[in-house]
Amino acid sequence: MSTMVPPPMTVIGAGDIAAETDRHRPELIEVVRAAYLAHDAGQSSNPHSSFLRFPHQSRSRIISLPAYLGGEFEVAGNKWIASFPDNTQHGIPRASATLILNDCVTGYPFACMESSIVSATRTAASAVLGAQTLLGARRARRVGIVGTGLIAQHVWRFLRDLDWEIDGFRLFDLDPAAADRFAAVVAEHTEAEIVVAEAVEDAFTDCDLVVLTTVAGEPHLHDPGLLAHNPVVLHLSLRDLAPELILAAQNFTDDVDHAVRERTSLHLTEQRTGNRDFVDGTLADLLRGRLHRQHGRPAIFSPFGLGVLDLAVGKWVHDRVVAAGRGHRERDFFTGVGV
Repeated sequence: MSTMVPPPMTVIGAGDIAAETDRHRPELIEVVRAAYLAHDAGQSSNPHSSFLRFPHQSRSRIISLPAYLGGEFEVAGNKWIASFPDNTQHGIPRASATLILNDCVTGYPFACMESSIVSATRTAASAVLGAQTLLGARRARRVGIVGTGLIAQHVWRFLRDLDWEIDGFRLFDLDPAAADRFAAVVAEHTEAEIVVAEAVEDAFTDCDLVVLTTVAGEPHLHDPGLLAHNPVVLHLSLRDLAPELILAAQNFTDDVDHAVRERTSLHLTEQRTGNRDFVDGTLADLLRGRLHRQHGRPAIFSPFGLGVLDLAVGKWVHDRVVAAGRGHRERDFFTGVGV
C-alpha cells in the first residue's frame, strides 16, 4: 500500500492576491470563461449557497459557497463570505471573505486565501464577460454605474484594462461623496465625460451599459421606462429591479436554479408569474451560440455568483503565487511534525 503525505497548507494574503489579479485582468476573463464552460459541460458540482443570517442584524449575512470544478482546474473548496454593510460607517470594508481550496485526491485543504479580492475579481470578470457578449464588442457609448463601492471599482478596472472604448460615465450613489471619489479615480485614467448623477434614473439615461452594484435588499427601481432605450444591464446586486423591469427585458443569468431564489429580482418575478419563462438562458448559452441577444430589446444579466468561479480564480492565483515562491507554507499543519 502506498503512503500519501498531506499537502502543505499555503496561506495567501490580500497583497499577493491583488498583485496577481491587478496585472492579469485580460487573462482572468478567460479563466472565468473556461469555468463557465466547464460548469455548462457538467464538469462541476455547485450546491446551493447557504445563508447565515442574524435575527438582530437584518442587513448582515455570511454566505457559504461550496463547489467542485473539474476540467482544467480539478479543485474543490468553499468560500465563506460575510457582508456587513454597517462596516463602512466604521472605516472598514463591507465584505470580508476566506477561500479554502481542497485537493481532489485526498480531500485535504491545501490553501487558505483572503477572498474578498478573489470574489470581487470573479464578479467583475463575469460581469464584463457578460457585457462584451451581450453588446458584441468592447464598446459602450455611455456606462451608468449605480453604487460606487468595491465591486463597481473592480468592474471599472476590468473595463479599463481590457481597453473598452467608452465615451462617458454616469455615476450614482446614495452617498454623493462616494460617487465623487469614484469619479476622481476614473478621471485619472480616461478622457471620457464623467457625470455624478443626482438621481438613480440619470444613471440609465442614454447609457447603453448600466452596472448595478448596490446593497439593496428589496427592489427600488420600478419603472420599465428606464429600459426604453434597450440597454444592457449588469444586475450584479440581484435585488434592485422590480418584476416590471425584469418582464420588460430579455433575461440571462449564470445558473437558473441558483439565481431564482433567496428573494432576488428573478425570484420575485417567478413568484408573481408562477413560472420561469421570462429567463431566456445562461451566459454559457450565449458563449456557445445556443442563444443570441435580441437587439431590439433590453438585456439584463443577473449572475448569482457561482462558487466554481471563486475556485477558478483562486486556483489560478494560488498556482502563480506558489510558483513565485510567495505565500506562507505550513508543512506540518495537519501532522503536527515537520515533513
